[in-house]
Amino acid sequence: MDEELREALRIPYSRLDDINAVLLDPDTRVVNDLLEVVAKYGTPDEINSRARAASQLPALLQRVKETKPEYLDDLTWLEEQRDRAAFISMADYRKKVLGTVSEKIKFNNEFAVTLEISAAQYFPWIIEAAKCAIENGSLMPGRFIKVRKMKEQELDGDLPAIAAAMQIIGASYVETLDTKGTDGSNIHLGGPATITGYFGGVGQPNQYPLKWLDEFLYYYTKYGVKQVLNINPGTVLVGYLLYRLGVDIEFKISVFMGNDNPYAGLWTLIGAKLFSRDDGTSPLIGFNWSNSINNQTMEITAQFRKQLGFEDVVRFEHHITETWKSIVRQPYNRRDELVEIAEHVANISAKHEGGDPEIDQTRPHPSDILDYFRDKQEIIDSGDWENLQLNFMDKFEAVNRTAWALTANGLSIIPAEKLHR
Repeated sequence: MDEELREALRIPYSRLDDINAVLLDPDTRVVNDLLEVVAKYGTPDEINSRARAASQLPALLQRVKETKPEYLDDLTWLEEQRDRAAFISMADYRKKVLGTVSEKIKFNNEFAVTLEISAAQYFPWIIEAAKCAIENGSLMPGRFIKVRKMKEQELDGDLPAIAAAMQIIGASYVETLDTKGTDGSNIHLGGPATITGYFGGVGQPNQYPLKWLDEFLYYYTKYGVKQVLNINPGTVLVGYLLYRLGVDIEFKISVFMGNDNPYAGLWTLIGAKLFSRDDGTSPLIGFNWSNSINNQTMEITAQFRKQLGFEDVVRFEHHITETWKSIVRQPYNRRDELVEIAEHVANISAKHEGGDPEIDQTRPHPSDILDYFRDKQEIIDSGDWENLQLNFMDKFEAVNRTAWALTANGLSIIPAEKLHR
C-alpha cells in the first residue's frame, strides 16, 4: 500500500513539456518582459565578460580612487598584513584552542562550517575587525553579508572598497539590492518598522521583479557584484531564469522568505533543480533558514539536498545570533545546536547577526535590525556611528566564540581563507 501511494507522487514527463511550452512560447509576456531587460545589457556572454572585468582588483581599486581615495591606504595596509602573514594561521589557532593535542586531531573539512557575519555595512568596520584579529589572534569571517542602500554606498565609495577587501582577504560577500519593496510600493508594509513582522517574502509587487533584475545587472556589470540577497518568490524565479539564460548570477535566499520546515526546503530546492544548468550548478548558493527551525529540519533537508546533487552547491545559512531588537525573542543563541549538527551535516554557514545576548543587551544602543535601513548621514548626525560600530564588533566577537566552540570540539571552520592559512 505504501509503495502504491508513493508511486502516485511520480510527476509525468508531460508536465515538464507543459512548463516548456509556456517558457518557449514567443507570446509569453512574463518571459518577454524579462528578456527585454536583459537585452539592455547585451548577450549573456557580453554581460558576464563586463562583470569579470569590473570585478578585477585593479578595476575596483580605480573605482575607490575615483570615489574615496583615502581608502586606498587601508586596502594597501590590508594587503601588506596578509602578505607578511600577520594574521594567525589555522594551525596556530587550533593550537591556541586545543594545545598540542590539536596536532593529533584529524579535522574533517568535508563538514567545515563557514564563519559568517552580518551586516557589514561600512568599509571602516572591516579594517577595525582586521586590526582586532591581528592584535588578538582571532579569525576574520569567511563570509560577509551587507544590507545597506546600494546607491548610498556607491556614492561614498564603500561598495568598491568592500568588494576589493573581500578579494584581498579571500572571503565571499552578498549585497542587498535597493529594489526590495520597502520604498512604499508594498501596501502591506508601513516601512522598516513593520518589515520584520512579515515572513514569507518582504514583497516586491507588480513590476518589481523586473526592477530587481535591472538593478542586479547594473551592479553586476559595473562592479562585478555577483552574489545578492533574494527575498521574494518572484525574484527567486527571475534569478533561476537569468542563470538558465547564461548570466552567472548567484543569490542567497533571505531569512525573510520564512523557510521554516523541510517541505518549504523541498519546494525551494525543487525549483533550483528544475532550472539548474547541465553541469548541475544553480544560482541558489545560500539558503537562509528561518530563525525558528531546529536541527532536525536541517538534517531532513540535508538528505534530499544531497539526493538532488546540491550538497556542495547550496549552503545552509543558519543564524547563530540575532540582533537584540526587532526580529526575534531574546535571548537567542544557537551555538550549542550548531556544534551538535556540524559534525554530520555538510556545507553550513554560521551567521552572526548580533552579539551574544548577554553582551548585546548591555550596550548603550543594543543591535537593532532596523538600523540596516537608516541613512548613513542620519546615523552620524544622531551620534550612533560609534554605537553601530560597537554592535558590529560584538558580532565579530560572537563569530570568534563560535569558531572557538567548533574548534574545541574538533570541528573544521572556514574563515577568510587568504588570511588564515
